[in-house]
Amino acid sequence: MSGQLARVVGIPGAVLMGLGSIVGTGIFVSVGVAAGIAGPAVVFAVALAAVVATFNGLSSAQLAASHPVSGGTYAYGYRYLNPTLGFTAGWMFLCAKSASAATAALGFAGYTLAAFDVTDHWARVGVGVAIVAVLTAVLAGGMQRSNRTNAIIVSFTLLALVAFALVGIPTAIDGAGTHFEGALTGASPRDLLHATALMFVAYTGYGRIATLGEEVKEPAKTIPRAIIVALLSTMALYVAVVGVAVATVGAGALGAATKEAAAPLEVVARELSVSQVSYLIAVAAVTAMVGVLLNLLLGLSRVLLAMGRRGDMPPALAHVEARHASPRRAVIVTGIGIAGLTLLGSVKTTWSFSAFTVLIYYALTNLAALRLPPEHRRYPRWVAAVGLASCLGLAFWVDARIWLVGLGIIAIGLGWHVVARRRWGASST
Repeated sequence: MSGQLARVVGIPGAVLMGLGSIVGTGIFVSVGVAAGIAGPAVVFAVALAAVVATFNGLSSAQLAASHPVSGGTYAYGYRYLNPTLGFTAGWMFLCAKSASAATAALGFAGYTLAAFDVTDHWARVGVGVAIVAVLTAVLAGGMQRSNRTNAIIVSFTLLALVAFALVGIPTAIDGAGTHFEGALTGASPRDLLHATALMFVAYTGYGRIATLGEEVKEPAKTIPRAIIVALLSTMALYVAVVGVAVATVGAGALGAATKEAAAPLEVVARELSVSQVSYLIAVAAVTAMVGVLLNLLLGLSRVLLAMGRRGDMPPALAHVEARHASPRRAVIVTGIGIAGLTLLGSVKTTWSFSAFTVLIYYALTNLAALRLPPEHRRYPRWVAAVGLASCLGLAFWVDARIWLVGLGIIAIGLGWHVVARRRWGASST
């Protein structure tokens, strides 16, 4: 290992980093997928997912405060569980978030090219790879620069969503009686839980705060507060936006808009009294994809850095470039990996794969929180227990073929772990 990361991020920066990771693909795209599954009960799925995310957030917060290093649950798994589960957490994070990052890159390209009526497949792939390259360069230049970029992106995205919710209130009030009919009885428990699993992923960006354990000031205070503030803010925003969207056009139309244009909120915005909000939403969707991609690059590179330090990945990835206090090699390798997935040009099943793998990742987070020594525990053990049960339960409500492939990916990762331990002598601590 060479060099240490600089502690330059305070609570506002950490909250913005979390919001930049949370507010993006989930609210702009996956809400329509969930609406197509659960109907008007999607609002309850959003709320239920927020509750599950809260338990996970509290577990992440106390783990990060007690063990403030880069790597998130990968590091916690090694410290409080065992090497196999620790590696599994890191592997799940890399697989799930790399696919999510490629989805965000292709989403950015799709929204951008749609403004010019361009639908060519290779043009979309080219633009997606280009934005990955640009943001990789931003992150390779150091945390300070990426933090400022993130703050601008998040601020604009939040402004657009708040405007959508406020402008949509009158129209939503008029349509609520019709479009929320059957919300309590229309969805089966299976559909509600399936939608909840998908919407849970829309909240999980708060974990990016925990992966910045070496870069925040006063981590014991900053990390828990930033996670909780980011989660509460997002919960309120999501419920407001989804409530307005469903009340305005109905869950069926919201789901159809996602299939046809992958831009459900833009379609809803056109029905509002101030139709110009649709332009604001379109631009916000593009900037949100940039924000998601930026923060996924950040979180993935820090986990790759931690895995390189321990020998689960090539040790060369553990180098921290002294001039900018940036793990430049890990950032570049992460960018190359995401660009490679972007070249596939398909986003059909990535969200569902992310749902399963992310839920397994956070199940391990809660399991590690259960093993915290009493003196490091900030919340009762039942908080982590409920989080663990919720994650494992929701993980297997996604399509069976999705979780079967997910289990296969875990098996491949464990095979690599055996090879890495023999090749680089991965540490067990």
